[in-house]
Amino acid sequence: MWLEKINLGSYRQIFKENGVNGEYLEGMSMFTTEQILRFIRRCHMKWGDFITLCKELRRIKVACLKGEQKVHRPWWAPSCLSLVFLKVAKRNRQSRVVSLKLEP
Repeated sequence: MWLEKINLGSYRQIFKENGVNGEYLEGMSMFTTEQILRFIRRCHMKWGDFITLCKELRRIKVACLKGEQKVHRPWWAPSCLSLVFLKVAKRNRQSRVVSLKLEP
């Protein structure tokens, strides 16, 4: 859905086929130039689309670090603790570290 939102929905299937998920995208900031070029070729991405993808990933990280991203209860936390978790998370700067890992 996120790819659709940033007008890159045409890559949805090819990302799925190549195992490109949130965890993979999160690690892209550590990629070498060679790995980036391999990713672009493997996913048949246009340069402009790759730049859009990188800008959106950066926007998410910045928003989280500034505390502008909405805090959600993690999938593993029991619902009875959701209010407590959300209050603590909003006060805790460490809870704002970005994770793009998929949750069940």
